[in-house]
Amino acid sequence: MGNYDDAVCDLKVALCMEQSLSGKRQIEGELKLISDHDNGKNFPPDVAKYKESDIHDQPQQIQLQCVSTEMKGRGMVPLTDVPQATLFHTEEPYAAIVSKHCRETHCHFCFNELPADIVPCPSCSLGLYCSHLCQIHAIGKHLQCNVKNQEFGVDLASYLEKYVESVTNTSIAGVHVEQIGEHKHECGVNWPAALPTEIVLAGRVIAKSIAQLRCVGESSPIVNLELCHNYVQLGPEGKLELHISSIILLQCLHHSYGSDVPLNGETISHCVLLLSQIKVNSMAIVKMRSSDSVGPLSSAGNHTTNTVEQVRVGQAIYLAGSLFNHSCQPNIHTYFLSRTLCIRAIDFVVAGHPLELSYGPQVGLWSCKERQSSLKEQYAFVCSCTSCSRLNLSDLVINSFRCVNSNCSGVVLDSSVVNYEKQKVNPFSCGLPLQVGKLKHDEVKRVASLLCTETGSAHQIEPGFCLSCGAYRNLETSNAAIKEAEICVRRWEDSLDSAEVPSNIVSKALGSLDLLKSTLHPYNKKLAKVEDYLAQAFCSIGELQRAGHYCQSSIKILEKLYGDDNIVIGNELVKLASIQLCLGDPVVEQTINRINSIFSRHYGSHVSILFPHLQFLKRRL
Repeated sequence: MGNYDDAVCDLKVALCMEQSLSGKRQIEGELKLISDHDNGKNFPPDVAKYKESDIHDQPQQIQLQCVSTEMKGRGMVPLTDVPQATLFHTEEPYAAIVSKHCRETHCHFCFNELPADIVPCPSCSLGLYCSHLCQIHAIGKHLQCNVKNQEFGVDLASYLEKYVESVTNTSIAGVHVEQIGEHKHECGVNWPAALPTEIVLAGRVIAKSIAQLRCVGESSPIVNLELCHNYVQLGPEGKLELHISSIILLQCLHHSYGSDVPLNGETISHCVLLLSQIKVNSMAIVKMRSSDSVGPLSSAGNHTTNTVEQVRVGQAIYLAGSLFNHSCQPNIHTYFLSRTLCIRAIDFVVAGHPLELSYGPQVGLWSCKERQSSLKEQYAFVCSCTSCSRLNLSDLVINSFRCVNSNCSGVVLDSSVVNYEKQKVNPFSCGLPLQVGKLKHDEVKRVASLLCTETGSAHQIEPGFCLSCGAYRNLETSNAAIKEAEICVRRWEDSLDSAEVPSNIVSKALGSLDLLKSTLHPYNKKLAKVEDYLAQAFCSIGELQRAGHYCQSSIKILEKLYGDDNIVIGNELVKLASIQLCLGDPVVEQTINRINSIFSRHYGSHVSILFPHLQFLKRRL
């Protein structure tokens, strides 16, 4: 960082504490190197490089209003127009907890990756933090560092004592530390090790409410989050599980807080509803991680393919964030900086129009049937967004078969898809014109023209019949052929672990792809997955030209399912760009520019923080 003055002080403190002769000589050598470089001049730190204002978006002052609608209940709308890519809302969690599989790798407060020199909780063995500041936030008390009371084992010069004190104090100077520690009540009993995540999160909500109410002289331990819940829609087993969980949680809290948490029916009832609220409203804190798939050595070095994956590092309750409704084609995008929720508009949103995010399932990821089933199970509502109530290309093709006529581009649906698509053409029975998604109207007409005519009716949608020409495909035979082709592809996957891949396995895998293409519709997502797998497989054996071909083929299919500017397309383009760089393909510059456009739309200037590997791709141009 160029801060040589502090470096000299740090080394002098280390020199005083170092006991071995060889260690002292090494530190003295480092001091001499700095002295030679300094030449007696002061080198203050290059503050300009680290100003947060240079790399962080400032949230726009977009006034939001919570409104109620007949179809979706409460939701959020803007009172003014929201331009595309605008960061209009940031929020800290009311309560949060690290995911169980990330306890050893991520800070238990900020959820960033742990450094080598971790800071443990001073009262128990479970809490791990990336800094003293995160430790203080989690425990809820100010741990000032008093240099003179510390046992260094050596005497420091007075100016070094002042230096150490200034460094440890300034690390938290000017930072508001909440006195309500989310982890404090769990110290010594290791709740997260024994209880499910949602129960521990509920405990942190209750602990925070107790501390808040103590400040105002009230005693009710269960806070009313004023969020929706699904208790009424649960079956007997689900309700029983919530009651048992509430009794266990309150018993644990009673051990820590005594009479502040009475064990009676009223408190248990409130806790049951709180657990139901958390189940419906808690958000997964997701971090983006770049992983590298490395191929064999060449004269140019290692062939490395960059991919982007999501890692669920925590779970949290955001009071305002929970008020945004769901859409399977959202117009806003959520992401996280440490534990801070950021919400950005990915489309231009006019004043008064609902701001809607995706709760997980969205168009392109799952079929309409899968989305509806997931949302009903987890959130107890039947989605009525535009994508679930009107025909769209993705739902028609994502799991479809191709027409048996080679010159027809129509889709053939199985019975499970037919039932959902029939519901979308009911407007015909009322004499109303069929409404189709605004961007894919022509594509929908091409693959399902029988549904887009004035004389159309629901009975024309039948399993096995093409929705463009009416030709019949035997779905039982087609499914058997698909299973056989998938088995062959998996055999090639298993053979990649061996030192040499048999040539006949490669040819059979490519033949299986041809079979899938002759059976499935060209936009079927299963084809995109197989093409992507082939791209990775060819990359792993060093055939980058073929890898790039199959990667591009996969992306073309995904563009039909998600749209050209979806973040999923951006993630896939990262793979393609890394292959193009290894090949020296000049078109890679266009690919990287497109990646920047897509990522900036979803993350703004935070792209450089969340995806540092993109800078690596640019530098390799």
